[in-house]
Amino acid sequence: MKSWIACSIYLTISLSLTILFGVVPVLGQSLTNNEGAPYTHFERKQFDSAFHLNIADSTDREITPGLPDPMSVMYKSMIIPGWGQVINKQVWKVPIVYGLLGGLGYYSVRLNKQYHDYRAAYYNLNPETDNDLRFGPTPSYIPEDANLQELRTIRNTYRNRRDLVYVGIVLAYGLNIVDAYVFAHMRSFDVSKDLSMRPHIKPTITAQATPGISLSIDFITK
Repeated sequence: MKSWIACSIYLTISLSLTILFGVVPVLGQSLTNNEGAPYTHFERKQFDSAFHLNIADSTDREITPGLPDPMSVMYKSMIIPGWGQVINKQVWKVPIVYGLLGGLGYYSVRLNKQYHDYRAAYYNLNPETDNDLRFGPTPSYIPEDANLQELRTIRNTYRNRRDLVYVGIVLAYGLNIVDAYVFAHMRSFDVSKDLSMRPHIKPTITAQATPGISLSIDFITK
């Protein structure tokens, strides 16, 4: 839960920085003075001096000592599923990872066997094909007088389900890697109740001896 909360905070901060550094400069270019004319370079400089915005980007940080390198955790999860969760001290996730991969793997083997059985039956019972048992003998549980159209439909159904399960196995493997990487990357973020954004607004005097307002925003992290 904490990792998802931290991820939301990270995305919020990134979006805020994008708006501040992407939208604000564009708006600043269209500012006009009281006469309706664009600000001159000197007037814009006065405006910038009257409004100070200081932001400490907490995302630009080094790896916290004592915590694993997220990239190392990701590579280890790619080699052995669940290894990254063990490094992240989330051993309780390992049975979930192997239960998901094992369940999908078992189901895919079962579907693959059913597909092969009906493929062999459709080939062997089809009068338009050679009687060479190319895909093996017809399973005993499939009657010799089975409808060829039904056999073909069932064969295709098992094949499609098997392929879909293969996709699920790949997604489960990728989810294992993403989970380990994201949690390792977000562990150093402060998700306590004290996490806050502290704005400081106070009047100030600019270099041109004109009154202004100073705004400072501090992102409090560990």
